[in-house]
Amino acid sequence: MDISTVSAPAASTSLAGVTKQDESLDKDAFMKLLVAQLKNQDPSNPQSNEEFVAQLAQFSSLEQMQQMNDNITTLTLLNQGNAVLSQLSQSSNLIGQKVTWEDSELGLSGAGEVDAVKLIEGVTYLSIGGQSVPLAFVTEVEAAGASGETAEQDEDELPATTTADESQA
Repeated sequence: MDISTVSAPAASTSLAGVTKQDESLDKDAFMKLLVAQLKNQDPSNPQSNEEFVAQLAQFSSLEQMQQMNDNITTLTLLNQGNAVLSQLSQSSNLIGQKVTWEDSELGLSGAGEVDAVKLIEGVTYLSIGGQSVPLAFVTEVEAAGASGETAEQDEDELPATTTADESQA
């Protein structure tokens, strides 16, 4: 009886349908790799279920970390945007206020009333007498019309007060 040799099909090393995308694999590519691994495993020495479960757990963990990284990135961008809008909103309260500013690097300083607030490339600028001054240069803020003088009232304008003895009489 003549027995011809039995040969197993050669294991394919190419993974049809799996493409390299930005040096990372997504869930579909991982599943294709897992199916290809199952198809091409040695039937006389199959891989254990524990190994497959471990691979699935590792992939799931990696996918969750990537999602968390994406969420943190989104949250960071949102916080930056909120910080800029908050700074612009708070700076708008300075319109009509007298401010003093100083640029220590250039040795410039000045004072004046804030006419407008503008945002240029993420930096808040105050318009003071036609000059754009970064908000960070402001060293003092005074209420509009405040000149440091105290208002004096005539004694005739003071409200009448009574003492406890006068009210009992």
